[in-house]
Amino acid sequence: MCEIKSENPVEEIPQEYSQAAIKGRLCKRGKFFFRDEKFFIRGVTYGTFHPDENGVQYPSQKRVARDFAMMESHSINAIRTYTVPPSWLLDLAAQHNLDVMVGLPWEQHITFLDDRRCRHNIIEQVRRGVTACAGHPAVFCYVVGNEIPASIVRWYGAKRIERFIKLLYKVAKSQDPNALFTYVNYPTTEYLRLPFLDFCCFNVYLETQQSLETYLAHLQIIAGDKPLLMAEVGLDSRRNGEKTQAQILDWQIRTTFAAGCAGIFMFSWTDEWYRGGYDIEDWDFGLTTRDRTPKASLAAVENAFADVPFSRKEDLPRISVVLCSYNGSATIKETLDHLQKLDYPNYEIIVVNDGSTDTTETIASQYDVRLISVDNGGLSRARNIGLKAATGEIVAYIDDDAYPDPHWLSYLAYSFKTTNHAAVGGPNIQPAGNGHIAECVANAPGGPIHVLISDRQAEHIPGCNMAFRKTHLDAIGGFDPQFRVAGDDVDVCWRILEKGWTIGFHPAAMVWHHRRNSIRTYWRQQVGYGKAETLLEKKWPEKYNPLGHATWSGQIYDNRSGKILRLRRSKIYHGIWGTALFQKLYQPWHGLFTRLHELPEWYLFILFLGILSALGLVWYPLIFCLPFFIATISVPVVQAIACTRDVHYASEPKSSYIRTKLRTITILLFLMQPLARLWGRLKHGLTPWRKLGQSFPSLVKKYKFSLWAESWSAPEKWLKSLEAAIRSQSMVVRRGGDFDVWDLDITGGIFCSLRVLMAIEEHGGGKQLARFKGLPRFSMFGLILILACASLCAWAFIDKQWIIGSFLGACALIFSVWILCEWAYAGKSLQSAVQDLKERLNRIE
Repeated sequence: MCEIKSENPVEEIPQEYSQAAIKGRLCKRGKFFFRDEKFFIRGVTYGTFHPDENGVQYPSQKRVARDFAMMESHSINAIRTYTVPPSWLLDLAAQHNLDVMVGLPWEQHITFLDDRRCRHNIIEQVRRGVTACAGHPAVFCYVVGNEIPASIVRWYGAKRIERFIKLLYKVAKSQDPNALFTYVNYPTTEYLRLPFLDFCCFNVYLETQQSLETYLAHLQIIAGDKPLLMAEVGLDSRRNGEKTQAQILDWQIRTTFAAGCAGIFMFSWTDEWYRGGYDIEDWDFGLTTRDRTPKASLAAVENAFADVPFSRKEDLPRISVVLCSYNGSATIKETLDHLQKLDYPNYEIIVVNDGSTDTTETIASQYDVRLISVDNGGLSRARNIGLKAATGEIVAYIDDDAYPDPHWLSYLAYSFKTTNHAAVGGPNIQPAGNGHIAECVANAPGGPIHVLISDRQAEHIPGCNMAFRKTHLDAIGGFDPQFRVAGDDVDVCWRILEKGWTIGFHPAAMVWHHRRNSIRTYWRQQVGYGKAETLLEKKWPEKYNPLGHATWSGQIYDNRSGKILRLRRSKIYHGIWGTALFQKLYQPWHGLFTRLHELPEWYLFILFLGILSALGLVWYPLIFCLPFFIATISVPVVQAIACTRDVHYASEPKSSYIRTKLRTITILLFLMQPLARLWGRLKHGLTPWRKLGQSFPSLVKKYKFSLWAESWSAPEKWLKSLEAAIRSQSMVVRRGGDFDVWDLDITGGIFCSLRVLMAIEEHGGGKQLARFKGLPRFSMFGLILILACASLCAWAFIDKQWIIGSFLGACALIFSVWILCEWAYAGKSLQSAVQDLKERLNRIE
């Protein structure tokens, strides 16, 4: 039987505590909390305490008042309770400028889902707890659960626990709709996915700074665009000594805020601690002793809290903020207002007016900035002009439809100071108040997103929020002027990585970025991105697959993470018998085939099947294409519905009609975005049937070549030389893996590639004979397509359907010629590359 203790009796409130201080509640915006201004949580845990004779699990009101006054005098601005506080305690907290994280206790250490009565009691306990505190201005948030044991989660399965926590969230939210709600997780069950919560909370006890830095970066990825709060961090002074406790708490706080966390609760305020019916006497985690005598750690915590998020004594690099604008008068004022208020001691603002025909120049001239007006030459050229004018050792770029967090430059500077990264970026988040269409666009695909190789290292950072070491950006020649509107950020990131440098990512270096606020402008943006992809593919063919899509080494992070349709399930690492301390969720790798339905070219396949289905009205055997046609249409529709199932809209509409309307628009944007990209790609030449390489195709009679060398070279050098020669022809070539029996794969197109194998004959005296052979590899899909069209063609002619038979025969012929051309392109490139190597060897010898 599940028994839940009744909530604390409510004491009579003395007159002096009856009125809470008048102040607004904290709210979340992006990665942080705000109350008029940005607010960092600098808190301590308070309790649990031995119940008094009336069952109240808190000290006397006088003791609490002294505790709160002492906290306030030591720069503490929040407390976390583990039981529902009486109203007099909330009043006291408000008087002493303390925000309260209210714990809603329930029996989470037992198998609570087995008994219906137990579940009901838990729900009612949570409901009563929130009702008791609802509307009080001192309430910062409610905790609907804390550290459900890993064995209990494994017993029921993660999905079932997630659903129950969501139920508790909904019940609690209904009692205090304007409050924030969270669940406090811990490393052993970090795999729980709770996107409905208002912010992300973890208890973490790590006693080495590097381990804490690494794990916090990982937690920030889990938190995404929401605030990350450390709900318990601390150290036992009984076993480690008070001096060591003070030292470790100091760097724990500084490391936590440097990692971009929105706040921290130190465990705990006092050594006095009651748990499970007993006073705990052998642990001393408190900042004060049981009689409230301050420890050395209290002063250390106060000093660390005073420096949040960074110490102002540090020597910070000068940063040049470059803002490029073309007809940005609608939003540039907001950008400049926020740039002027940045909390950073040493920076300049450079505005490059790229030939605007509106009032952009007039608006910018009203601010303390360096204004440079030039004729319109495109975004990359404007960014290069800003780079040339910059006097800082760091150059940070922001768009004219974005504005920064107050500590944007501080987090960027920290990343540059503590790493050797050539560039650093951060997230860009949609602000509230832009209208319903903008909210839908923010949840649709195609927005500016980052690609991460690891939790702290990126492969790509978006142009609306990126910063560079000036020396490194100068060394690669700045931005490529051919990218006038988009694609410049991808190109510059690839050139940095090509140099062997790295790109960093800081989750707190955030900017607010307005999304398009009409469907028409969203369409135009996506068409423009399609054009940029065309330019990038021509410059970086090796970065693109046969269909013309960039291949990334890292993980793309967008608002659809975890929602796309998957053929293989994610796996949770539990360790043997579930004993791993850090139990993580691992997503399976998904290749091109499993994501074909997300590509713009999928719509060409739909069109082809649609034509065949329409011809079925004339010749009935083709009607069998209709189910496949319906299926190909259904897949992206189902994908869009799945991706919009749990989307969050910044305006948080209460009306179900408005929510349904927003979700419907978002689904339509999901379906429209690939079409817009497809139009932009086809319009500018990035087609599946595009010509690869520079040579005219010709079928090579033989695919065996040999080269004689008078001097010895390692096999790896031979293959690298051949690979470079193939790439010089703008051909896409990839290397074989650990289990492949071929060395290089030359892409001819989407239906054919040529796999190259090398053998070396050693002839003494360092002389070698290198042999190469190429074996064509045809796409099974292409061969089936040709066979199907040819078979249907023959069938149509037998039935005397001459027009349909001719159409199907033409399709079979086109696909056959297509495959032969791709084969010829790959074969010709291998022949040319070998000839290139032969001429080079002749020159050397």
